[in-house]
Order: sequence, then structure tokens, then C-alpha cells
Amino acid sequence: MRNGSGSVGGVQGPRAHVLLWDVVCTLTGIMATHEESAADHVHQSGNPALERCLEVLRGAQNDSEQFAALLLVTKCARAGELNDQTRHRIFEAVGFSFPNRLLFSESIPEGCSSSLFRGLGLTLLACFCTDPSLAIHPQVLNKIPIFNDTVNTPCQSDREDLKSMVEDAYQCLMGIMASPQGVRHLVSNETVSSLCLAYIKRNHNWEKALQILTALLTSMPEKCWKKSHKDLQLLLVQLCREFYQEEGSRKFYLLEILPVFLPHSQVLDKTSWGKECLKNLCKSLLKVLSSKLNTSQRDPALKLGACLANIYGTSWISAEDKALEARLLSLLVNLACVEVRMALEEPKPLDSRQATVTACYALVEMGIQECTKTETQPLLKEEQKLQLLQVMQEACSAVIYYLHKTGHEKLDDPFVLASVRLLGAWLAEETSCLKEDVCQLLPFLAHYMRTWFQRSKDCRNLPKEVSQVALLSSSWGGMWPGDAIRFLLPALCHMSAEDALRHLMISEGLPALLCDYFQQQWEVLSAEERESEEMLSDAEISLQTCCGVFLNIVVTEPTIIGQETCFVSLLKLLIKCLPTLLNKEGHMVLIANIATLGLMMSRLQAETPVLQENLSRDFFTSVIQFLSRSHVASNDADTGKPHVMLSAGYEDSWDEISELWYLGIQAFSSCIPLLPWLSALVLELGWLRDILSLLGQVLPSSVDSDLVMTLQTLLCELARSSRACREMIRTQGGEEKANLYGMAALEQCLSELS
Repeated sequence: MRNGSGSVGGVQGPRAHVLLWDVVCTLTGIMATHEESAADHVHQSGNPALERCLEVLRGAQNDSEQFAALLLVTKCARAGELNDQTRHRIFEAVGFSFPNRLLFSESIPEGCSSSLFRGLGLTLLACFCTDPSLAIHPQVLNKIPIFNDTVNTPCQSDREDLKSMVEDAYQCLMGIMASPQGVRHLVSNETVSSLCLAYIKRNHNWEKALQILTALLTSMPEKCWKKSHKDLQLLLVQLCREFYQEEGSRKFYLLEILPVFLPHSQVLDKTSWGKECLKNLCKSLLKVLSSKLNTSQRDPALKLGACLANIYGTSWISAEDKALEARLLSLLVNLACVEVRMALEEPKPLDSRQATVTACYALVEMGIQECTKTETQPLLKEEQKLQLLQVMQEACSAVIYYLHKTGHEKLDDPFVLASVRLLGAWLAEETSCLKEDVCQLLPFLAHYMRTWFQRSKDCRNLPKEVSQVALLSSSWGGMWPGDAIRFLLPALCHMSAEDALRHLMISEGLPALLCDYFQQQWEVLSAEERESEEMLSDAEISLQTCCGVFLNIVVTEPTIIGQETCFVSLLKLLIKCLPTLLNKEGHMVLIANIATLGLMMSRLQAETPVLQENLSRDFFTSVIQFLSRSHVASNDADTGKPHVMLSAGYEDSWDEISELWYLGIQAFSSCIPLLPWLSALVLELGWLRDILSLLGQVLPSSVDSDLVMTLQTLLCELARSSRACREMIRTQGGEEKANLYGMAALEQCLSELS
């Protein structure tokens, strides 16, 4: 029993040989006593000695007897002779009280190793931890700090007892890690930091530390980085350096595990230590990919490149020589395209290659992004871009072939979604070169989007608990491809601008599907309980792109706006959305899209009940607020003379919204004669007065000609539609301003209506 000094009672003594002799005597006497009863249990383990020890444990009266029996039991444990049933029998005989006393004993017999009791306690726990149910027992989990300390125990080459302790501690950690609950406890209790230190210092069994770290980061990457950021940073620097310096087979082992250790956030290209990592990765990847490789060596290299491409695009490619950067990028994309074609065009099953091909998709997408950049100092020269575009086109042609051949049969396959995503990225930039193939594939893409959108909608309509069960029980695991539409939206925007593809989109019912999708994404954006900022950003971008598709259809196919009932529902939603959105900050691009689309549709649905004044007044009030606040008068910093400038809220996004703003003014002008109450609203909100005031404050030379012509159109429509507007224009010097700014149409309008 444990005495007041914290030692294990009954096993103390002045000298080690006295202790051991006592143990042997005790063990011999007790085992003789129990030999007969133990014979009845031999059949359970097939080990008579073990059975005699278990009998001792069950009948032990003090720590000396338990200690004696356990010395032999641990030999059996290390020999791997214990099955689950025997381990439970040992646990039932010993429990946790005795191992606890061994671990925390402060008094060690003279002449004995300081690790004697602690080592035996760890061995017992290691034995218990091979059973999953015992490994997550609270009495094991609360020992995690002890295991963490033990793996960092300095071990001299001749100290087998210390090495054994470290190995037992690793055994305990691996047993705990076998369950999700255990993983959470390890991460929360600083095990990641401890293992990082063990690896960096090359403590005994440091390879095991890396093995466990790989598993922990695979299970809980974000929490691991949040909890142990500094230590993982040091470890990653070390791993990248080793990857660069290693010349043997271990290089390919590091190549396989490195993606697990990369932080998911974009920190490597923004920090000095991260840039060092990227340079080592780039130099090593270039060296590896330039060598003659077999499939098992090449695949991990492509996967590592894909992992970096998913996080950083092309910004991770970092070398002192720009030519080397271009060479690595070209090499990765070329190899990826070859792999895609070989995998998708061959008749044999693709299943074993899906993970590698999916990684190659990410590399091809990286190539698409790089080839479509318009930077002043691009990474690739024009001839390099043309070469890559050709091989990427061939790869995308193989994707179309694959989807044609097997897409309808494998709607549930995540690889089909990956293929659709890559095709969407390509078609977002280039639709003409594969136009005929795309036309043939579009019915499948429409079916695919509609199928998964409906499944996603059905899942969302279930109670939250049921929805989560449905998600987890699907073949997708944690992924749900209900938003497959998002990957194709930019491509659909391009397609809607081309006659043949747009007509096919309409015949496949895509406008109605996109109207439903717009409604869903608006609900995501406006939900009070928001799951993540990333989801909000995705929803906002999707809404903007949907507006682009609808604008193309409204401009080129105005007749279907009155024929398709979905557009009536869409206009109702736009009328509802804009006032809500205008009261929030940071949505200027989406506001511009919704306002302009709503105005363009209002021109075509002016006679519908949707646009009655009492239903749409708030919408047009918001439109006027958006259109009227864009320009202000300010003194030029150099000349001190007043000139027109963009207001603060519009400057940052003007490049994205300027065309929408001009189109919005034109559409609003067209609505004025169709909605008689609109001119009165303009007067009421002071927009007409503000326009005339602005033109009177600034130098005419500071006003862009496009702005002059756009404002002239608006002023003419107001003058024609309302006597009150004409009177205000005249009283505010409208005729003089028209002459001053060269607004001939306004001068004529005012003259004719005088």
C-alpha cells in the first residue's frame, strides 16, 4: 500500500539484491500455492506461467505479491502473448490503483534504477491500452501528461530501462489515438507539442512521434495548428529542410506525409519561415519530378503540388530563379494533363487512380488560373502559356469524354463532382474551342446540377438532426455536393452570352433552376446563424454570378422574361433583397448586381402587379440611393478647383460595378415612362436636385463624357414624364447646364416642352 512518503509499500529495502530476493521468494511461494487452481484456467491462454501469475494477482494481499507477479506478466505482455480476454483479466485483477502508485512513487529502493516503479506502471498501462475500451478510460486519459513527458526522456544508449519506458509511453499514446475521443484528448493535452519536440530533438523512437503526429493532424488539422502552432511551425521547417537534403528512399516517405503537415490557412507565403519552407519544397519537387520515377514515387509528388495549389494557387512556387519557377509550373501541369488523359481515356477501371487524378485536376486548374492572368510580369511567357493551354484543352476534352461515358451512371461518385468542377474552371475561361462537345454535354450537366440541388434541398428541409444523419450516412461522408451549381456558374455566365449555348440552357430549364438556386443562396447569406465566413463569401459570389447569367438572358432574350413564371418570382425576390442588403456594409458589388438586374427586369414587367407602387416603392427607393450616392464634388488636390470624384463607398469596387452602374441608370431611365409614380419618388428623395447641384459645382471638363451622356438620358426622361421635374430643372438652371455640358438632347427636350 502507499505510505505517507509516497512510496510503494512492501517493496522497500536498503539494497536492490535484497529486494529482488524477496520478490523471488514471494513469487515462488505464492505460485506454488496457486499452481493447482491455475491449471484449471490454462486453456484460456495456453500459457501455464501466465495463468499462475493471474492467480497471484487475484489473491494478492499486498504490493509485494502484486509486484512479484507483474514482473512475469510484463514479460508475457512484451512477448505479445496477451489476447483481449487475458488483458481484461489482468485489468480486473490489478485495476488502476496499483499502476497509479507505481507511477507516482517518490521513494525508490537503494541501488535500484530511478525508473523501476515508473517503468512497470507504464508497462501495465501500455498493456491495458492495447484494448480500445481501456485506452479511453478516464484513468488512462488523465495520464496523458505523463506519457508526453516520458517520450521526451533523454535515453543514453546503455539505458534499456529508459528506452523501454519511452516505447511503453508511445504504445499508450497509440492506443488512446485509436478512437476519436482519444484523439481529442491528445490534442487538448499538448501531445502534439510534445511529439514535435521529441522528433526535432531526435529522442528515442522519434520515428514513432512522426507517425502519431501524422495521424493526429490527419484527424484534427485545424485544432492541432490552433493548439500547437509554434511547435508545428518548427516541425514543418525541419521536415521541409529534411525533404530538400534527403537523397535516399526516406525522401519519398516525407513526400507522402508532408501534405498532412501543411497549415490550411495561407501563412507560408506571408512569413519568413513559411517562405523558407516553400523554397525547399519547390526545389525538392523540381528535382524529384525531373528524375525518372515510377508511379508510386510520382503520385505523392503530384499530390503535394496539388495540396499547395489548392491553398495558394501559383503563389507557392518560389525560387530565386524565375526560369525555375516557370519550369516547375509547366512540369506539374504537363504531368497532370498526361495523367488525366491516360486515366480517363483508357478503358480499364479508374477506381484505383481517382485520388491521383483528383490531385491532377487541382494542378490543371492552377495552370488555367496562371494562363488567364493579366499581370505585367507573368510567371509564364506567351509561348509557354500557349503550350499549356493546348495540353489543358486535351485534358478537359478527356474529362468531357469521361462524363459522357460514365457520368449518368455515377451521379453519386465524388470523382464526378471533381470532374465537373475542373470542367467548370476551364469553361469559365474558354468556351469556344470545345463548343460542340460542351453543347452535347450540357444536358448531362443540367441533369447533374438539378439532381444534386434537389437532394440538397430535401436534406435542408429535414430537421437538423435528421439532416446530419442523412449526410453522414451518404457515400460522401462529410461532403455534400448540393452546391455543384457553384462550380459551373462562371461557365454558365459565359455560355449565356453565346446564342447556341444560351438557347440550349433555356431549353434545358436552367433559368428556373438558377432562380431556385438564387433563392437558396440568398437564404444562406441572410441567415442569422451563419456557419462560416467562407460559406458567406461563396454565397455572395454565387449570387453575383447568377445575376450575370440573368442579365445576359434579360438583354438577349427579353421575350422569355414574361413567359417564364420563374422570372416573376425572381423579381419579387430582388425587390425584397435590395432594401435589406443596402443597410449592410461590404456588399457593394452584390448591391450593384441586384439593383441593375431588378431594373432591367422591371422594364419588361412594368405592367405586372409586382411593380405596383405599394409593393416596389422600397426597392426603387434603394435603387435611387445606390445610383445617387456614387459621385460627389471635391476640390482637386493640385489645382484646388472643384471636380467630380467617386464617393468613399464606391472607390474600391468601381472597377467591378461601373458598367452595372451605367446600365442601371439607363434601365432606371427606361422605367420612368412605364411607372408614372417613379418621377415623383425621384423628386421626393432629392435625386434630381442633387444631380443639378453637382453639375453646377464642378468644372465641366472634370466630368467624363459617358457620365454626361448617361445623366442627360435620365434628365430627359424626367423632364418628359413630369411637369414638376421640368420646373425644377428650369429653376435650377437646367438649360444653361445643358448648354455648358453639351447636352443637346436635353436642350431640345426642354425647348419642345416649354
